[in-house]
Amino acid sequence: MKQDLGGSGPAFGFDLPDECRKAAEALFPSGGHSPARDTGAMAGFAEELGIGADYRRLLGKGRDAAEMRKFMGHFQNNLDLLIQKTWVEKNDALRKEKLQDKLPPFMELIARGDFSRAIEEFGAILNELAYLLFGVQSADDDFTEYTFRIDIEMGLFWWYGSRLVGARTDADENGEFLWALLLIGICYLTNF
Repeated sequence: MKQDLGGSGPAFGFDLPDECRKAAEALFPSGGHSPARDTGAMAGFAEELGIGADYRRLLGKGRDAAEMRKFMGHFQNNLDLLIQKTWVEKNDALRKEKLQDKLPPFMELIARGDFSRAIEEFGAILNELAYLLFGVQSADDDFTEYTFRIDIEMGLFWWYGSRLVGARTDADENGEFLWALLLIGICYLTNF
């Protein structure tokens, strides 16, 4: 069972900060798990995360373009570095190894264009990364609120991650919608 990284609204005891509410609700209307099929909403959300320029530049590139391959290499290297440099208790060292082992299959899903499964796997990666970065706090209902208190952009990113876990998406024949949704997280973690 996938863990929810947190949420927004009265059920979670906290509301999104006003400065990012509009972009968040445009991407995930009513805070739900059904993302809007709106490239403007995705670009606006990327702007709120501080990755708008990278996101817009890369969204127009083919996934096989040299610039995209280079960027994806940076993403994998940065994520691997985040995992390696995270200090954990000795009994959690195996979690780090398992998370690093998830990266190549995740990258392969992207290369094959299987974005539905890649989003599921990205959600699992984010859950584990949250645990490595924040410890058991990442499993608390107020985790997203906690990350917002640290930094608005970071909180918005983990909120986005919580929406991806269990995201309901309709058929996406060519994968472009799911790729655009996933690229937001990839750009953010590349620049984290």
